[in-house]
Amino acid sequence: MPSRFLSETLSTRKMKKIIGLISLVLVGLAIVLFANSTKHPYAYHPPNGFVPDEQTAIRIAEDVWVPIYGKAVIDGEKPFYVHLQNGVWIVTGKQIPKDGFGGVAVAEISKQDGRIIRVSHGE
Repeated sequence: MPSRFLSETLSTRKMKKIIGLISLVLVGLAIVLFANSTKHPYAYHPPNGFVPDEQTAIRIAEDVWVPIYGKAVIDGEKPFYVHLQNGVWIVTGKQIPKDGFGGVAVAEISKQDGRIIRVSHGE
């Protein structure tokens, strides 16, 4: 009797491990499928991205900077310098303050989807 009980216990343990592993795989698969199903099949994706040009990048950067740093500070850094690097618009203020202290505002914006990647202001 004891050997039969021991073999059944070992078999049960193995089955529990297998079921646990299968459960983990199924949960992972469900997560992947759910993540892909949340993308709407009819969503519009502009061929040149949601931020297609320098002017759009500047407008977005200003809209983000003004509530943070104030309109007077941002207006004092005009004109802005803009360039595209690896699909990211980098917008910076051009004007260094006359007293030589401080820096300029910087915004990094994804060309493809308009995400704000980084906002900062040098000191």
